Amino acid sequence: MAQDPDLKLDDSGANRQTTRDGYETMTTQQGIPVADDQNHLKAGAPGPMLMDDFHFREKMFHFDHERIPERVVHARGYGARGVFEATDDLSDVTSAGLFQKGKKTPVFTRFSTVAGNKGSPDVARDVRGFAVKFYTDEGNWDLVGNNIPVFFIQDAIKFPDLIHAAKPEPDRGFPQAQTAHDNFWDFASLSPETMHMIMWIMSDRTIPRGFRFMEGFGVHTFRLIDAEGKSTYVKFHWKPKLGMQSVAWNEAVKLNGADPDFHRRDLWNAIEKGDYPQWDLGVQLFDQDFADSFPFDVLDATKLIPEEDVPVRIVGTMTLNENVDNFFAETEQVAFCTQNVVPGIGFSDDPLLQGRNFSYLDTQLKRLGGPNFTRIPVNQPRCPVHTFQQDGHMAMKNPMGRANYEPNSWGTEAGGPREDPDRGYKHYPEEVRGPKTFHRSETFADHYSQARQFYVSQSAPEQKHMADALTFELSKVEHGKIRSRVVSHLLNIDETLAKKVAKGLRLELPEPARPARAPITDLAPSDALSIVKMNKGTFKGRKLGVLMTDGADADTFAALKSAVTSAGGMVEVVAPMVGGVELSDGSMVEGDQKVDGGPSVLYDAVAILASAEGGQMLMNDAPSRDFVADAFAHAKFLAYTDGAMPLLKKAGVAEALDEGCFELDGGVDGFVGTLGKLRHWDREPKVDLDG
Repeated sequence: MAQDPDLKLDDSGANRQTTRDGYETMTTQQGIPVADDQNHLKAGAPGPMLMDDFHFREKMFHFDHERIPERVVHARGYGARGVFEATDDLSDVTSAGLFQKGKKTPVFTRFSTVAGNKGSPDVARDVRGFAVKFYTDEGNWDLVGNNIPVFFIQDAIKFPDLIHAAKPEPDRGFPQAQTAHDNFWDFASLSPETMHMIMWIMSDRTIPRGFRFMEGFGVHTFRLIDAEGKSTYVKFHWKPKLGMQSVAWNEAVKLNGADPDFHRRDLWNAIEKGDYPQWDLGVQLFDQDFADSFPFDVLDATKLIPEEDVPVRIVGTMTLNENVDNFFAETEQVAFCTQNVVPGIGFSDDPLLQGRNFSYLDTQLKRLGGPNFTRIPVNQPRCPVHTFQQDGHMAMKNPMGRANYEPNSWGTEAGGPREDPDRGYKHYPEEVRGPKTFHRSETFADHYSQARQFYVSQSAPEQKHMADALTFELSKVEHGKIRSRVVSHLLNIDETLAKKVAKGLRLELPEPARPARAPITDLAPSDALSIVKMNKGTFKGRKLGVLMTDGADADTFAALKSAVTSAGGMVEVVAPMVGGVELSDGSMVEGDQKVDGGPSVLYDAVAILASAEGGQMLMNDAPSRDFVADAFAHAKFLAYTDGAMPLLKKAGVAEALDEGCFELDGGVDGFVGTLGKLRHWDREPKVDLDG
């Protein structure tokens, strides 16, 4: 009698094995109990190893093979589980069941950087991947996007060139996780189609405060298909409930030194404490008539549709509420493929999307070892799966029965599954005709208009940051002709921007690059493209760092902590010793960070609560001076008690105190009430000579 393939022997009941101390008994992978895991088997002591030691052989064999190739792009990633709940009914435009109002669908979401390797720091200036796997009742849908709505290139055949140019230069193996080098800017300056994306990556969007504070986009134009086969174009948007937030460049550099896992730690801690990150899923819906009238080709991945032209309709909310049980098993082995769609969702003819559909499946074979990567739990659909596909590497369970082909005549019991014309996936029957050609559509030829629109949509501080970023990146480029070519493109985007960058490089202004199509210079600004303009005015989910000394006023600390917590924020105590401080009433407060391990870059705002003696002590401590000076230089809101003045003076801040600085001896309300602004941008021009 054949054994039931679903019969599982576990370690419960009679099968449970424990040591005399009550621990689970260690076994080999074959289930054989292990007597000694500290020493290998020897002939005498300290004699040679014996080949009889199968436990040592198995343990080392597994260790020697436990690494798999990292992703070529998006290698540095972090994931979590959650649920998507539809809050609007989209049955008027799609047959996809997950968009029925009230429907809940499990998800796995992975955030990532693009250029760096697995060991690179979190807060590199880089695009962030935003990939979501929906485990729907009709199969897995992978929405594989980024935190930027456009991309560098228009055709997938250029993707290897783009990534090769952005990665470390092959002869020297550096720089890591950055584009500030000749190869990248050489490629970009010779590829005008990159210019819109260049504006985005030189903006604050590429140094986000955390995954919880960034938008996500499907990038491409997709199709929604209703029950009658009618198609509606769609672009997908993720909107963070907490609003958007980024860090300053100088802050990012220091964050990567202070905590290279800053984004990972932020997501993990938020979920662990039950402050679950949420994003609204929105859609831009439009028809062929709009596509035909829009000034740009909706199939061009280097273009976006402003929200003022097509408003984003919110259709559901994603909540990430579970951290993974094992990073490798889930975050590292999850496999996303843009081709994974469910009935009711389809593709457009975007040439970048079409190439991604072809490419992604290949990558899984290299990384995960074979065609059965969908058997890995994180990749398994949550709905029934019935195929004739058998064998291969990692075939955990083959279909039962005689038939491994169809059609066959073995009937419904033994003959296996059959296609279902009623419920099966139906591609949109788009009419296609035309000659085979390598030519790119002329509708893709405008490379500067939306780049300009993005720049003029930014607030003054954001425009300054873009000029600073371009100047910094190009200052790392060794060849002057490459710098000059980039500035020649900037002249077609915004003359003022180009002149700022040229001045910062001491570069003679070149002639403008010759555009393939004359740019449109009067596109209306879009506030939705600016982080600052879209600020939600909340401190929820953010963190206040409080530098304290012995003798700090207990009532002030209690009031500050209460007010920040009521506003949805968090408070961490930074102390000279992590054991904590003794407050004015004799109570002890444990430190969350020691001052030299808890710099102000880890916090969204800071306060210094010091006694007179404590202030004198801190003024002689370099990390404490840096704590204050950096917070001030990064335009953060700062609060202080009178005892902290010696520290502020020694840090060079006391003479420059402004409206973003608050004296706490008179109360905490004014300080906490302004924290939702997140930064006091009026200070920045006074502390930064660039731009």
